[in-house]
Amino acid sequence: MERAKIRKLITFSLLSTVVGFLFVVQFYSVNQPEIRDTRNIWQLREDLLKEQERSRTLEQDIYKYEQLIANYETQMNDSPEKALKETLEQLKVEAGLTQVEGEGVKVTIDSLFNEQLGMQVSYVSPEIMQKLINELNSFGAEEIAVNNRRVVNSTVIRDINGVTKLDGYGLNSFPIQINILTDDVEKLSNRFLASTIEEDFAVDNLSIEITEPIEQIMIPAYDEPITVKYLSPLSEGGES
Repeated sequence: MERAKIRKLITFSLLSTVVGFLFVVQFYSVNQPEIRDTRNIWQLREDLLKEQERSRTLEQDIYKYEQLIANYETQMNDSPEKALKETLEQLKVEAGLTQVEGEGVKVTIDSLFNEQLGMQVSYVSPEIMQKLINELNSFGAEEIAVNNRRVVNSTVIRDINGVTKLDGYGLNSFPIQINILTDDVEKLSNRFLASTIEEDFAVDNLSIEITEPIEQIMIPAYDEPITVKYLSPLSEGGES
């Protein structure tokens, strides 16, 4: 009875963690609504395609975690300790807590002009960086690092005293290097080149370029504490 109780407790804790992780993913995927919608029919179609792509991605994530739970429950009957360790390692990978490598591309953001030409050095705003990362995700990016800083679901990009910061690290010097891992490099590159990203950055006196496919790109592990809201440790009595 005691062993069965421990198994149920471990299973419940894992399910709570996975559900909480999915909630965080969906929460940070929601864009702030526009106060006034001034998009034309082509922009609406483009946005619809992006939302459909995002919906497919979320459905794939849900299916993946359902499979994870099913595999965990099966392994629990044979070796609870091994199942727990394997699941924990997989969740660390999904949360960005491990270094990963693979095929991808690099994107470089730079100033179109410089101080020697009498032009003010450009400023990369939080809004355009957030838009870029959202676009890259919709194009099929699996993992992203900005200036060798891992981007995860809880990453915050905001203006602090006139400096755009990513999780507290300033993005006020150029060039800015973005490493991207993807399962389909060609698709991501084609969608990037066909988008309006270059024009969007040019408005802010910024250039943005994407490399040819690179066979091996390293994305570092996220090394900041991850705060999980709405979850609390389960007490020994089964109550939080």
